[in-house]
Amino acid sequence: MGNRRLFIFLAIALLCSCDPDCVYEKNIRIPDGIWDKDAPVRFEVIIRDTITPHNIYINVRNTGMYPVSNLYLFITTTAPSGHSIKDTVQVILADEKGKWLGKGLGDIWDMQRLYKKNVRFAQKGMYIFEYEQAMRMKKLPFILDVGLRVEKSR
Repeated sequence: MGNRRLFIFLAIALLCSCDPDCVYEKNIRIPDGIWDKDAPVRFEVIIRDTITPHNIYINVRNTGMYPVSNLYLFITTTAPSGHSIKDTVQVILADEKGKWLGKGLGDIWDMQRLYKKNVRFAQKGMYIFEYEQAMRMKKLPFILDVGLRVEKSR
């Protein structure tokens, strides 16, 4: 299982490095596939372009054993100035019949959801995106990785 995750991580890193629109993409492994409510995931993104609009995506990797069809997140975005905003976002992982959405390989499913479209960053510098799982379970099982992608909008 570890080699498979490494392969997937390297494949994503390679895809972003070959994609001229990709500004940032990173997926962070959730220890033991159990996301604790008190364990936020943090992404630090250097933004150099304040002119071009960007799209921001949320990446989620779950197993077929995930007990519900969605994932609620609290996402806090902090600008280089220190100003922050907090959003509540729902990521739909399965349809109403229980069919997993996204791309699957065996029992693992990858979902990429558009979070914000055509965003113009106001300042150059480091933006911090912090995800907290906002489900009713303190320890949310079967979430393997969560990630962030920032790309130039076309």
